[in-house]
Amino acid sequence: MSVARTVVEQLERASWIRRMFEEGARLKAERGAENICDFTLGNPDLDPPGEVLDILRRVAAESPPHCHAYMPNAGFPEVRAKVAAHLARTTGVEFTAGDIFMTVGSAGACNTYLRSVLDPGDEVIVLMPCFSEYPFYVLNHAGRMVAVETGEDFLPDVERIARAITPRTRVIILNSPNNPTGRVYPEAVLRQLNELIESLDHPVTVISDEPYKPILFDGLAFPEVVSAIRRTVIANSWSKTFAIPGERIGYLAISPRLEERAALRDACVFSNRVLGFVNAPAIWQRVVAEALEVRVDASQYQTRRDVMCDALARMGYSIPKPEGTFYVFPKTPIPDDIAFVRLLAGEGVLGVPGAGFGRAGYLRLSLTVPMSVIERSLAGFERALQRARE
Repeated sequence: MSVARTVVEQLERASWIRRMFEEGARLKAERGAENICDFTLGNPDLDPPGEVLDILRRVAAESPPHCHAYMPNAGFPEVRAKVAAHLARTTGVEFTAGDIFMTVGSAGACNTYLRSVLDPGDEVIVLMPCFSEYPFYVLNHAGRMVAVETGEDFLPDVERIARAITPRTRVIILNSPNNPTGRVYPEAVLRQLNELIESLDHPVTVISDEPYKPILFDGLAFPEVVSAIRRTVIANSWSKTFAIPGERIGYLAISPRLEERAALRDACVFSNRVLGFVNAPAIWQRVVAEALEVRVDASQYQTRRDVMCDALARMGYSIPKPEGTFYVFPKTPIPDDIAFVRLLAGEGVLGVPGAGFGRAGYLRLSLTVPMSVIERSLAGFERALQRARE
């Protein structure tokens, strides 16, 4: 067989998001797209901000000499300097250009850092439920993922994290605002985690994966992880900030408060190159450098959240309102979330079972759909709930 056994095994555990997306394509072909309400894929449906598109047009038209050539592997120095200055203003941590690495999205940043710090068998703590690709990121670099459950409120349980730490623990991945739950981790919890990390007899570093940082609701401010936890590196992208996930532009930021940051800089530049990312897209580096204060209008997602959550709660679903992202994560009315997802699919409504994120008994629904789709789906949600109770 030509396919690696490990890949075959991973395919069997592969993303429920993609599985349900493919199921949606099949059902749309059978029943007609207008009869299927697809909440599977977190693919922003908003247009990028006009200011971003204006900058893109200008940058592409200017086309200075060698603008499409290789640049230093960490990215254009002037872009990194602007990102560092922006982070220093927003976090209070004195980042410099040398701490910033332009990457192929937040996924590229996470993989670059893990490649730089993990030896085979080293452990990475991941909080459940989690983004479904994290386990594969860890396996990519011969690491061992250690799953640690969050509480019923989906917040990190510092005592559980402490019990999971061993001499092989190297990294803890935090994702706030969280996919799939929409929780934003409060500063008090972050500071408790910092106290734990500072008490350890070996270095453990947090990867703060922050692509949903600008999508916050109800006037909530983002508690800066890098400000609260000294040993932090930031992975981020503009996929959700600008609604451009297909452009794959992001960065890795190493906190200057890490004593080993000089060695990490060299390691990350090397890892970024040998992983095949080489350079982040040149045009988009120049664009983001001029649009660091620009954001999509998250109010549309908040409106959709309110309509979806209020309607499902009235029906009898247990559905906490997320504080950010563009997902909702209700409990399924029966413990078997996969079975309930199949009931929903029978009603023409597609979601992703919580088991795909490490938390069975829940269901993730993406709000990246027109309001008309949400409204059209409600009768299907109600029928599925009634069938589940029979």
